[in-house]
Amino acid sequence: MLRPMEPKRGVRSIEKGARGTEKASRGPEKTARGALKSAPAFNAQAFLDTPGLARQIVEYGRGEAIFTQGDPCDHVLYIKAGGVKLSVLSKTGREAVVAMLGPGDFFGEGGLAGQSIRMGSAAAITPSTILLIDKDKMVKLLHRQHDMSDRFISHMLSRNIRIEEDLIDQLFNSSEKRLARTLLLLARYGKQDKPSRVVPRISQETLAEIVGTTRSRVNFFLNKFKKLGFIDYQGDLPLKINRPLLTVVLRD
Repeated sequence: MLRPMEPKRGVRSIEKGARGTEKASRGPEKTARGALKSAPAFNAQAFLDTPGLARQIVEYGRGEAIFTQGDPCDHVLYIKAGGVKLSVLSKTGREAVVAMLGPGDFFGEGGLAGQSIRMGSAAAITPSTILLIDKDKMVKLLHRQHDMSDRFISHMLSRNIRIEEDLIDQLFNSSEKRLARTLLLLARYGKQDKPSRVVPRISQETLAEIVGTTRSRVNFFLNKFKKLGFIDYQGDLPLKINRPLLTVVLRD
């Protein structure tokens, strides 16, 4: 049954005008494979600081639903801080995690392509700060500013390639390799020159959902990675990633 998105606690409406802008926290985004190579790297913060782009800032706690499958597509969302899990629920009640996103990622953009309801759900995996951007106003802005539109499309293509890689990982790789890749992605490897070694606090149950295995298997492999020196782990997350963990992902 459809239900409207209700504002969460801590919501602040913002209309960017002549006042100061927030400091950009990320470097240039990697361009999607061969797509729009001539377009400059997408600066998400500059886009969000565009005058007239009304948005809301919403704080979500760990495990809190951001939107649910079947909700109306009224907003495009941007992760300012924290992490988000995208999932789909089958008619039999089985949940499949389709993507893990972090700071600097957009999601819920289906409404820009004509989707009227959410095809999946989104939940915060850590305390998160999410920007909700009005869908109609964003469409008008993208139509007005063609250069920005090209960069945004390139940014979204790159994000979608990541989701395709996640799906391939689920279909063809072992649970051990999937867990290693998940930990590296949570630590933002490949997203910045000096990725954080610290994985955000996340339960083994959530890791098991992401990897597509059981909690006991996650616990087994975490202990194995610890013995091999791939991670620093004291029985509870957050944990610290050591570079040799990459060998688990890279090996045949």
